Amino acid sequence: MAEQEKPQPQPKAKPQQKPEEVESKKGSVSFSQAVPARVEEVIGRTGTRGEVTQVRCKVLEGFDKNKILRRNVRGPIQKSDILMLRETEIEARPLNKAGRGNA
Repeated sequence: MAEQEKPQPQPKAKPQQKPEEVESKKGSVSFSQAVPARVEEVIGRTGTRGEVTQVRCKVLEGFDKNKILRRNVRGPIQKSDILMLRETEIEARPLNKAGRGNA
């Protein structure tokens, strides 16, 4: 009793990429455009646990050069630090000193 072997379906061949293309994708890093801004004043702490600091900063380059913005910053920050801002059009809301439940 000789059984006939069924031919196995061959997997479809993937198109081969050139080595140059693989290396360019693998090693490339893309950064979003950012604008430097110098911290002029530390206003205060905000956030539910006080983990965010509100600062006033002056934009150093770009379309909004010399514009002063209020921004929320997470992490250690002090006066004269440089922030890299992805956008310079949105400003943080001012801190209200009333707190919760005090109108």
